[in-house]
Amino acid sequence: MARRRARGEGSIRKRKDGRWEGRYTIGRNEETGKFIYRNVLAKTQAECKNKLREAMQLQEQQQSQEEVSAEKKRASQEMQETADHGLVEKKSYTVGEWLDLWYEIYSKPNLRKSTQIQYKYFLKDIVSPRIGDLPIEQLTGLQLQQLYQDLRINGKIRKPGNFDPGLSSKTVRSIHMLLHCSFSQAVREGIIPKNPTDDCKPPKIEKREMKVIQPDQVSSYLHAAAEHHVLPMFYLELTSGLRRGELLALLWSDLDVKQCSISVTKSVSRRDGEIEVAPPKTRNSIRRIVVPKQAVDLLLEEHSQHPQNPYMFPSPVTGTMYDPDAVGRIHKKLLKEAGLEDCRFHDLRHTFATLALQNGVDIKTLSGILGHSSSGFTLDTYTHVTTKMQQEAANKMGQFMKMKL
Repeated sequence: MARRRARGEGSIRKRKDGRWEGRYTIGRNEETGKFIYRNVLAKTQAECKNKLREAMQLQEQQQSQEEVSAEKKRASQEMQETADHGLVEKKSYTVGEWLDLWYEIYSKPNLRKSTQIQYKYFLKDIVSPRIGDLPIEQLTGLQLQQLYQDLRINGKIRKPGNFDPGLSSKTVRSIHMLLHCSFSQAVREGIIPKNPTDDCKPPKIEKREMKVIQPDQVSSYLHAAAEHHVLPMFYLELTSGLRRGELLALLWSDLDVKQCSISVTKSVSRRDGEIEVAPPKTRNSIRRIVVPKQAVDLLLEEHSQHPQNPYMFPSPVTGTMYDPDAVGRIHKKLLKEAGLEDCRFHDLRHTFATLALQNGVDIKTLSGILGHSSSGFTLDTYTHVTTKMQQEAANKMGQFMKMKL
């Protein structure tokens, strides 16, 4: 007997014209109370399942955005009520007090949980201990400039061994933008006459050199992965370019064996010591990618070892999804055993993209596979590869035209 679909899963049927139809609800009619349905059509049942899943995920995202908008409206009303009672306009704030108030009322309601944690860390753990006691109206651009300089030199809360104790230029710029938004609101509220961040310059972002595994090194790396019984995971990474969180959050149900495709709908990360699974940040990150048949064969072999486990890559220690940090350590071990130069796990994504471009995959297709926001972003990220390809194309055209002289 076929399993009855749970509420919210949608339904699939085969129509008389031979096509498959998937139906799902988007809410109720306010007047009649009846469900409002939407549908998707496909030639095959598998394609219909994928389309239905993607449509329902998109609907969930839209509902989430509507909830955020409603929360933002509520927060604005609360702020207005606070102002009406004279709690904002009349009080003199310290920098720390204002940052706390701005975060809770203006910023927090519009943020994902992971971003909330990051902003709170920036404001409470990094900024407030240094300038939080200063009266906000006395804060100057020079003091902020000195703050940024101090953070670049000695900004990390935890001083890691032999590594640089300072924050990266990118992190300091993020803190600058956060302060700029907060103090801009203070100007609008009449708390300060001018935004002090306008008088300082955040550090320029230092572009990190992109490291990739060279084509003649890939075999050694995969051999080391096979020795450690993690070949399916790392083979999939090098043939898909998934972000680490996306890779580790995959379920067996995300794989369509017949279509050789994988649905990417979630990501895992570690926040405050806890493993958190959440939807990707952008709509473009929710996608379906086609992978090589060799990758699917390896995944089938992997699944045969734990057929009852829903996770595509369950940890041998916990039986649930891998800790992202643990996979990072495995990656470092594979590099060492393969005799390769050290690089981040994220550089495996760069390796895939570089190899894809070098083997003729166009920018737009690659951008879709990677889940980038635009082809322009992909082009900017891998401009070193495309520049080299342009040079090679020019050389080929030169040789061709030379033969015509």
